[in-house]
Amino acid sequence: MLQEIKGLAIAGMVVLTSAVDAQTAATGPYPQRPIRMIAAQSAGSSLDTVVRIFAVKMSDMLGQQIVIDNRGGAGGTIGVELAARAPTDGYTLLAGASSSMIVSSFTYKKLPFDTLKDFAPISLFANVEAVFVVNPGLPVKSVSEFLALAKAQPGKFNMGSAGVGSSSHLAGLLFVSFTGINTTHVPYKGGGPMATAVVANEAQWAISPAAALVGLIRAGRLRAIAISSGKRSPILPELPTIAESGVPGYDFGSWNGVLAPVGTSRAVINQVHGVMRKVAAAPDVREQFAAQGLAPTASESPEEFAKMIRADYATIGKVVKAAGIKPE
Repeated sequence: MLQEIKGLAIAGMVVLTSAVDAQTAATGPYPQRPIRMIAAQSAGSSLDTVVRIFAVKMSDMLGQQIVIDNRGGAGGTIGVELAARAPTDGYTLLAGASSSMIVSSFTYKKLPFDTLKDFAPISLFANVEAVFVVNPGLPVKSVSEFLALAKAQPGKFNMGSAGVGSSSHLAGLLFVSFTGINTTHVPYKGGGPMATAVVANEAQWAISPAAALVGLIRAGRLRAIAISSGKRSPILPELPTIAESGVPGYDFGSWNGVLAPVGTSRAVINQVHGVMRKVAAAPDVREQFAAQGLAPTASESPEEFAKMIRADYATIGKVVKAAGIKPE
């Protein structure tokens, strides 16, 4: 009998301890375990490259590891959908790009998420310039030379992209709409496969975020001929803009940012935002970003990032319409 009472007492203590531990986990300081960061692009993509730099520093500052979970495919929308349906406890965050968060709204007939309703923006972490690259075997060293060749051989050259709705898809189609060249769009499952395809000459050209391509450009496996933004890049100052290379008015850029599923507590959002601001200012992070042709940045507040996303909807909508892109 005494043994039974002791057993019941021990069992009761175990239950009580478990309950206390659960309560502590629920109310204790954040974070108490690793954080899953869904990167809505494939490994080796521009988003994947820069978010990993950010995640290492964030892990150090938060005291818990941030585990990158690459979910590419369908222009990044697979990863975005997964994050939209994740628990709102702060242990699943999304590293998203404007291509999958905004552009996809105009290039897909139906999406299983609504960026404005399903997510709580936290902070921008990179403004991403795109670079116009060609296979090194193509006998061109400028946009004007590329245009002359493409017009002399209509339909011969393939345009690679990271998938329908990706920033490289939109940037390329915008270029086509400005120039009227006859080219074939070949979508790949992410920026890494797209870059590999241009290197292998499966696709002959692409306009894609610089971060995923800088290494291949420096190794001579891709040839960069221009920058997509309206002004020259301080990181790649030797490259002219597409606009000054014979396509006046062309201007395209994109962004990467961190968001949480809507319903995530404001305390968590504020804490992650504060850490991201510190990471963006860290000298070692700035140096690593520079090596990728980028500069880290952070929003002044979650509200500022949310305002930027809403403004982008209007802007991107006009760009998509001008490019004649139809939902697929």
